[in-house]
Amino acid sequence: MSFVRRAATVLAATTALTAALALPALAHVTIQPGTAEQGAFTKVAFRVPNERDDASTTKIEVSFPVDHPLAFVSVKPVPGWEVKVTESKLPKPVKTEYGDLEEAVTKVVWEGGKINPGEFQEFEVSMGQLPKDVDSLLFPTKQTYSGGEVVDWSEAPKADGTEAEHPAPLLKLVPAAAENGTTAPTTAAATTAPSGAPSLAPVAAASSSDGTARLLGGAGLVVGIIGVVIGVLGLRRRPSA
Repeated sequence: MSFVRRAATVLAATTALTAALALPALAHVTIQPGTAEQGAFTKVAFRVPNERDDASTTKIEVSFPVDHPLAFVSVKPVPGWEVKVTESKLPKPVKTEYGDLEEAVTKVVWEGGKINPGEFQEFEVSMGQLPKDVDSLLFPTKQTYSGGEVVDWSEAPKADGTEAEHPAPLLKLVPAAAENGTTAPTTAAATTAPSGAPSLAPVAAASSSDGTARLLGGAGLVVGIIGVVIGVLGLRRRPSA
């Protein structure tokens, strides 16, 4: 009987560890969809889950790149939240097909609302023109809780491919669709570009399966461990020949 209790204890501990390893991959601030075409205009949503059981998220501050600034940025109102868009002078002018860009949006802040424990909120932004000479853009984000805690989601991807503890929202940029009539996969309809800008290109499909795959992998590990424990118990109970 003591063996059964020990096996149950090991199983419970392994289940808790697996859940702890799987959940962080789903909890950080992300950008959805996670992929767009180089040189295009796109609409994205910053998805913010509340990670705390005893506090609500009350402020989100997203920093926009200054080394590859975006000439056109607009935000979609979120009921209950106030938004402030900060436009700043760039360290040096950036040449674009519309001329030299000397100022650009460098920060967007949402506050006044509340994301309760167990909930998430999405903050939508239309932006472009996306650069053509890089394969990704980082959007460092600060998440403020009602208790005063500030979580800084600003770490770049690690060189070895593993995920950072507090990764910044990452938008991957893929080459534009070929001119021979082929098109890139899309999950969102094209939107209208700002006045004077070219028509928007389709947004490439998001890569949003990573977190789900990790969670399913963790569940598979637990099921495998349960099978091993059941097998061992069966062998222990088998009568001697």
